[in-house]
Amino acid sequence: MKIKVERRWPKATYTIGRFYIDGLLYCNTLEDADRGLKQTDALTYIKARKVAGETAIPKGTYGVAMNVTSPKYAGVAWYWNFCRGKMPRLISVPGFDGILIHPGNTALDTKGCILVGKNTKVGKLTDSTACFKEVYKLMKAAADRGEEITIEIV
Repeated sequence: MKIKVERRWPKATYTIGRFYIDGLLYCNTLEDADRGLKQTDALTYIKARKVAGETAIPKGTYGVAMNVTSPKYAGVAWYWNFCRGKMPRLISVPGFDGILIHPGNTALDTKGCILVGKNTKVGKLTDSTACFKEVYKLMKAAADRGEEITIEIV
């Protein structure tokens, strides 16, 4: 499975994009501010430009693990009941740890993660939980079939 996040509308404190699975548009994304980081940048450069909890991850291609339990979300009843707290987690993001794909509505909900939903309000996502459920089910099915899941941030 190939996921693509196309960052389209960067603002000072957040970035709105589009979320594709195998070339099909599924929803929008909301991330923190894009500070122009790339996966190929030196780690020292990434760390110097990163503002903790307010910076989108570097552009690049990453693996996605579907079998890691999130300490943050495992204790939240809704997540536990839906996915046993196992959120889609990006692997080996330089300068960042614990980057997830999950529901949320504003840049305050991201902390570097990728939120999914519909961009029907300026700077916000709506229908985030429904969008997350849809993409999660597709990702989980792919993982259960043994498919490699990658995400490209452009």
